[in-house]
Amino acid sequence: MLVVLIFTLALTGIAIVSARLALQGEAMARNQLDNQVARQAAEAALRDAERDLLLPSGKVARPNAPCARGVERPVVGSLPPDTACTRGQCVYSEASRLSANFSTAKTAAAAEPWWPVASGGRWNNDLSSKPSRLDGRGGNLCDAFTGGVPLGVYTGAAPIVGVVQQPEYLIEHIRRAEQVIFRITARGYGYRQGTEVVLQSYFRVPDL
Repeated sequence: MLVVLIFTLALTGIAIVSARLALQGEAMARNQLDNQVARQAAEAALRDAERDLLLPSGKVARPNAPCARGVERPVVGSLPPDTACTRGQCVYSEASRLSANFSTAKTAAAAEPWWPVASGGRWNNDLSSKPSRLDGRGGNLCDAFTGGVPLGVYTGAAPIVGVVQQPEYLIEHIRRAEQVIFRITARGYGYRQGTEVVLQSYFRVPDL
């Protein structure tokens, strides 16, 4: 009887450990999947920003796009300073960009636009103030919103299904001597709000 009881306790312990390991493995796989979804969403936003920069002239909306670009398309070599990132485009002076402190930034005066909003970033987390391809919001929001551009607002790209929030991008105009390049920062989300991936790329519009 005692031997049977010992074997029963041992089997119970093994079963509990196995169940915990299985649950931990499932959680890790779920987190990894969520991270990959967020990364792919951010990649989609990077490509969307590139298409945005290549839009033709004329304030004519693309098919399925709630908004149209105006005088800033095709891309001009210089735009007036805009630290609010109106319509997703950030134009900082060289002095402002160089003043950013990566170790102690806590205010917008010493921040990069793509940093988190809590550290002075310019994403604008108020989604109700932005146009959206997902639900067709446009109108007056197209000319007035600041911060990140949700996927498809200017290009008509289809929304990503299942994510907690559509990915967004910011475009920074950076002048180097006579050349203008664009730093694109995109943030994508997974199935949960806490899963966020931020990616950056540099892009040069041909014959700018």
